Amino acid sequence: MRLRARVRLLLAAAATAALTFTGMSAAPASASILDIPPKGANDWSCKPDSAHPEPVVLVNGTFKLMAENWAKLSPKLKEKGYCVFAFNYGHMETDPVPQSAAELRDFVEAVRGATGAAKVDIVGHSQGGMMPRYYVKFLGGADKVDDLIGIVPSNHGTKNPLAIPAGYTFCPSCLDQRAGSDLLKKLNEGEETPAGPDYTVVTTRHDEVVIPYTSALLSGPKERLTNVVLQDKCPLDPFMHDQATKDPVVHQWVLNALARKGPADPGFQPRCLGGA
Repeated sequence: MRLRARVRLLLAAAATAALTFTGMSAAPASASILDIPPKGANDWSCKPDSAHPEPVVLVNGTFKLMAENWAKLSPKLKEKGYCVFAFNYGHMETDPVPQSAAELRDFVEAVRGATGAAKVDIVGHSQGGMMPRYYVKFLGGADKVDDLIGIVPSNHGTKNPLAIPAGYTFCPSCLDQRAGSDLLKKLNEGEETPAGPDYTVVTTRHDEVVIPYTSALLSGPKERLTNVVLQDKCPLDPFMHDQATKDPVVHQWVLNALARKGPADPGFQPRCLGGA
């Protein structure tokens, strides 16, 4: 779905619901039918085991609902043995990034409290891959996140011309995600991958939202950062920005990063679509 279509979806949804996270140390209550989690997520009785010690927190992209955003990845992670959690934040992810990062902080605390885990792994899409870096860098998340995996994240913003008019109308986070924004200057000043988590970035050359696609990539020491461009290993991978969380190749990279110490293995060769 291209950005204009996503904007129309937001307007329709915003007319019927305001989605905010209000949970504390227990399982957060669902405020709306739109807060239904994806399959496999939000079993608040789930306890991590030695093979999967960190619960996985899924963080939506802008204008996304968790049930759609994580419809494919969430049940796959659950099937592999992970405790999986997801939430909707920031009024369809349109609130300023620092406000949304504070919601993420509170949600992580709820997950840690329910599961007894010292740390979580975060897998985020688009804004949801960039925004957790604010939590890590400025809101005390560095010692509470083991892996931070960004799927087509807006780490250095986008030059997409639709981001600015959308932002001035109803989407402060769109302004935060434009290339050169004050928010991104602050976030990327100094170390882009501060010590604490291991960082994996997965992006696609076909990204039509985060433009150029290379703005997703981070800089940092290789022992805690792996940048992945899907087409480097699977040249015919067709996935673009919006549906990247549903790409089976992306899923393989996510599972690789979660299963090992450190970020994803840069030498990993996923099974490509159609054997390509």
